[in-house]
Amino acid sequence: MANQMEIITKVLEQSAKLVEEQVDAQLSKLNEMEEDELERLKERRLEALKKAQKQKQEWLSKGHGEYREIPSEKDFFEEVKQSKNVICHFYRDSTFRCKILDKHLAILAKKHVETKFIKLNVEKAPFLTERLRIKVIPTLALLIDGKTKDYVVGFTDLGNTDEFSTEMLEWRLGCADVINYSGNLMEPPTMTQRSGSKFTKVEKKTIRGRGYDSDSGSEDD
Repeated sequence: MANQMEIITKVLEQSAKLVEEQVDAQLSKLNEMEEDELERLKERRLEALKKAQKQKQEWLSKGHGEYREIPSEKDFFEEVKQSKNVICHFYRDSTFRCKILDKHLAILAKKHVETKFIKLNVEKAPFLTERLRIKVIPTLALLIDGKTKDYVVGFTDLGNTDEFSTEMLEWRLGCADVINYSGNLMEPPTMTQRSGSKFTKVEKKTIRGRGYDSDSGSEDD
């Protein structure tokens, strides 16, 4: 009887050891798979970072990351041809609201390196302003793949106030899909600016035979 118990015990021990070895082998295999998967994940992330850095360097080499003035309408076509997303501010020195827009665009140009931010004096671009039907200053032309997809005319879309926030302009540009906007496009940023500080005077100046209206609170179109 004692011999039988010893035999049964040994068999159970051997079975338990075998099961334990099989479990250990499975766990080891799973650990190896997890390590391999983690390694592959690290490699993919590293590759994505390298690709993003390369793309950023390419954008910077094409003049992204800063808000620049271009000298003529001829340069406009070259700039647009080089980049997928372009925002061009058509301005005039004598229009005060252009200077307000400059301040916000300079901030956004650094934040949204994926988009090229440029400005062009309408007095140096009669053909282009005619072609794009720009009649109100300031006007932002929003271009994607070399084609004008949208315009921001005056400050009407920005709360019709001189004191709109950079976030408001960023949201408006995001709505046009000309920048990578991470906020909620369904809701504009909360308007906390004071109302009432808007232009009532309409400036008019003939540029090579054409009249351009400065944006005002009462006449934006």
